[in-house]
Parts: sequence; C-alpha cells; structure tokens
Amino acid sequence: MTTVPRVRWAVLGVVLCVALLALGLLVARQPLSIDSAIANTLQGQWQHPLGRIASIVSDVLGPVLPWVFGATLFVAALIAWRRGDRGRAAVLLKITAVVLLCRLTSVLLKPVFDRTRPRDYPDFSFPSGHVVSTASTGFGAVLLCLWLAPRLLRRVAVIAVLATMLCAACRVMFGVHWLSDTVGAVFGVLGIGILAAVALRLLPKPPDPVSADQEAA
Repeated sequence: MTTVPRVRWAVLGVVLCVALLALGLLVARQPLSIDSAIANTLQGQWQHPLGRIASIVSDVLGPVLPWVFGATLFVAALIAWRRGDRGRAAVLLKITAVVLLCRLTSVLLKPVFDRTRPRDYPDFSFPSGHVVSTASTGFGAVLLCLWLAPRLLRRVAVIAVLATMLCAACRVMFGVHWLSDTVGAVFGVLGIGILAAVALRLLPKPPDPVSADQEAA
C-alpha cells in the first residue's frame, strides 16, 4: 500500500470527526429547525402501532448488535489462529477492535454534549446509541468483506446503509431521538472507524485477498 491513499483516508476520518463535534456543539443547546419540525410532526406517534413497530425494529438493530458481531469475529479469529491461518486471524481481530471503538462513540460522547431527547426518556440524546450500534456493525461487515470476501462487498455495503437508515428512521419515529442525533452517529462511526482502520492498516483496500492475508500478518 502506498502512503498517499492512507493519508487521504485519514484526512476523511478527521473531517468526519470534526463534523461530529461541530454538530454536537451546534445542537447541544437547542434543536435545529429540521429537528423541531420532524419532532412536532411525529409528536405522539410513538404511542401508536407504527411507533411500537419502530421500537421493536430499533431494539433488534440495537446496542447488542456490535457486541454479538464482535464476539463472533473474536471466536472466528481464535479458530483461524488454531488452524495456523494467522493472517486471517489478525484481520478478524483488527476488525473486532474497529467495531468496538466505533461503538464507544455514543458511550463516551453522550455525557459530553448532555443533549435532552424530544420526549422524556432515560439517558442523553446525542449521538444515537442505536444508530451507532447498527452503523458500527455495518462498517465492520464492510471491512470484513473488503479483506476476506470482496465479491460480497457491494451487497453488504448496501445492506449496511439500509439497516442504518432504517434504525435511524425508527428511533426518530419512536420519538426518542432528533434527526441530528442519527446524523451525528453516522459521522462518528465513519470518522472513528476510518481512523482506526487506517491505524490498523485495514485501509486502503488491499489489492487482492492473498496480499490481504500477507499484509495483515
């Protein structure tokens, strides 16, 4: 891998992290106009059937997702290591670390911004923990395909984007997040995820699966 592409990825990661912090500071005191407009339009919908469905869907795409995915990757890494495939094991462990670092985005930043939710609900609002969880899992799945299953990359990337959008829509519909909470979550996961992936030499894309294993080792 050349240095220039890696630098470009790092710059993109920094820009996204700055966007996350700027958005957090912007909305910490009062919601954006679009936040208020959407919240007012959906006021009380969380008590209706559509709101209950949104709650169930967002629970499925919730905080447990990256932990289950990370644990699965870790077990797969151990199996690969025992079989002597240390290159694959190293890739799996690195992706596990990236997923868990991404998940920490909302855990660490929510108390910093101390943003209230659109309605009474436990915990702080920015960035959305559910959206962070879904996006973190999706980002890890994309990295996994990038290194070990390139043929599935586009399909998995589309699924990851759609799942993240669905989770974001459900959290807003359920009335527990502003739209900007979900946008901030995506900024955070992509920013932290890209920087972590660059630091662990998972980005940029390896030329082929064989060289991927060799470089990871």
